[in-house]
Order: sequence, then C-alpha cells, then structure tokens
Amino acid sequence: MTRDLRKYVRQTNLRLIAGALILLFVVGDGLIYLLYGSSAAVMGLLCLLAGMTPVVLVVLIILLLDWITKRANRD
Repeated sequence: MTRDLRKYVRQTNLRLIAGALILLFVVGDGLIYLLYGSSAAVMGLLCLLAGMTPVVLVVLIILLLDWITKRANRD
C-alpha cells in the first residue's frame, strides 16, 4: 500500500486555509454583528473582502506562473 504524501500535504494545507478563512469571516464578522450591529458587520465584511483582495491576486499570479513554467518545461 503506497501513500502519496504530497497529496496529503496539499489536502491538509487546503483544509487549514479553508478553516482559517471560515473562522475569520464567520466568527469574526459574527462577533462584530453581535457587538456593534448589522451596519458594522456589513462594513467589517467589506473590509475583510478588501483586505483579502491583494492576497488572492498574489496567489493567482503565483499559480499562473507555476502553470506557465510547467507548460514551458514539458520538453
């Protein structure tokens, strides 16, 4: 029985990132809603989304560069 440890690491990292984002958005914005109300929660959500935009753009650029290098190194 063989184990693909790279697949396991990839899957674990993806789950950790998804869990962190869920905690940040649900728990964080939920606490803002409970403490300050709905208008503050909407503003908090907008700020979280605005803060995540550069992170998402950097990740997309890195994935694009990885895809380009894999295509270029086929030969």
